[in-house]
Amino acid sequence: MGQGVYFLKAGKRTAMRRPMLAVAVLVGAAAHLPAQDFETTQVAEGVYQFRFQSHNGFFVVTEDGVVAFDPISTNAAQHYAAEIKRVAPGAPLRAVVYSHDHADHATGAPVLMDAFGTRVPVIAQDNAATKLATAGPDLPPPDVTFTDRMTLHFGGRAIELHYLGKSHSDNMLVALVPDARVAFAVDFVSHDRVGYRDLPDYHFPDFYGALERLMVLEFDVIVFGHGPPGDPASIRRQGRYYGSLRAAVQQAIDNGWSEDESAARVRLPQYEGWGQYEAWFPLNVRAIYRSLAGND
Repeated sequence: MGQGVYFLKAGKRTAMRRPMLAVAVLVGAAAHLPAQDFETTQVAEGVYQFRFQSHNGFFVVTEDGVVAFDPISTNAAQHYAAEIKRVAPGAPLRAVVYSHDHADHATGAPVLMDAFGTRVPVIAQDNAATKLATAGPDLPPPDVTFTDRMTLHFGGRAIELHYLGKSHSDNMLVALVPDARVAFAVDFVSHDRVGYRDLPDYHFPDFYGALERLMVLEFDVIVFGHGPPGDPASIRRQGRYYGSLRAAVQQAIDNGWSEDESAARVRLPQYEGWGQYEAWFPLNVRAIYRSLAGND
């Protein structure tokens, strides 16, 4: 399936207010999991971030039910379902969407569905289907896929799914809820944090194009796969970070430095206050070095 519009059920359009960044934090509870290990944050009317430990899911409430992104894990999915039911009592689950195929975000859809006593479509970008064909029962392949763009319509509310090209995986999608001006993007961007370790499964140079295309989408708030929500300025800062990193590593290569020497010597002091800088920045340098030197 290429570009398309996917309808489950028609409904009356609902007026939605502008986004409210972290307007309310709703903490869940369970006997076997400390409350601080998961929480639900409303980021706009009917749009929520669900955090389980260090991972975030995302769900959208419509008049016709709920669309849930990234079940995270079988354990997380149990609490995810309970939080959806608490926030939107009686609302049915209408679809599960994978941001990408990686197991630490996509596992648990059957558990989520079981909690609602239903089976609903699992939606992902085309390339995820092959990756997940033999992933196992906790991570089923998608039922519905798209190539570049798909718009979901539930209860009169539109949810856009955008494939911006290869970034972190070859099937990463970005969700956009236009009436709330909220986006959801996982792993290849975050709020003032350097890239994850040595940027595993990042596709260069395609990644830079995906980042530029993300900046074109119209949103006021963006929820990430890890960490707190951000805004368009967060994405611009990420773009500047990777631009500065690439330039600094290219200069190291031009100076004749080895990968080890570059990892030890390249620094970007303006980003020292960012999350995971000390632990992961040298690994970011290694990843960019390999991509520029053709060694990845």
